[in-house]
Amino acid sequence: MSSDFEAYEQDFGTLTAEITNKIGRIPKLAGEEKTQLVLNVDKQLEEVRELLEQMDLEIREIPIQSRGMYNSRLKSYKQEMEKLEKDFKRSRIAYSDEVRNELLGDDGSSSESQLIKLREERAHLLDNTERLERSSRRLEAGYQIAVETEQVGQEILSNLHSDREKIQRSRDRLRETDANLGKSSRILTGMLRRIIQNRILVFILGAILFLTIVLAIYFNLRGH
Repeated sequence: MSSDFEAYEQDFGTLTAEITNKIGRIPKLAGEEKTQLVLNVDKQLEEVRELLEQMDLEIREIPIQSRGMYNSRLKSYKQEMEKLEKDFKRSRIAYSDEVRNELLGDDGSSSESQLIKLREERAHLLDNTERLERSSRRLEAGYQIAVETEQVGQEILSNLHSDREKIQRSRDRLRETDANLGKSSRILTGMLRRIIQNRILVFILGAILFLTIVLAIYFNLRGH
């Protein structure tokens, strides 16, 4: 697990170094070139966030007694991430001297207030954009959770339906078994009754035969 964490650390170091370099270049650019670099940095920052999430998951797999050191390192990386995001935000509304002079033209002193106002408006716009992006991410996360919850619910309902069918089949088998047992009981009762009747009949026949033999002997002896 620690080897995976260290691999994420290396990726984090490489990405943050690239982002820092690009953030320093953003104020020197203008137009489409600046827009493309801003989008690229924003994408890399998202990759860094995913790395931090992976690090957090890896720490949860590490034994509790060893987590302290890794938690401290992760905390410092998160602080570095926050600093990068602040620097990125400032760089998006900042201008280098060359770009500033190009925007102001020759009458720099009279247009300074306009540039400050423009910068404030851009900062306000960026704040609103970031809030919208965060809200959008939360909505997407909520939608994904809702979809997953619905899928889990459907699976549970399917399992309950399957269990219900199994229980119903078990009940049907129990009723059938109970009916068969009742039928078998009646058959056994009838057989027992016939056995008893047969024994009584044998006893009566034996008694009659015994009486016949006794009478035959008696009359035979009396005749002599």
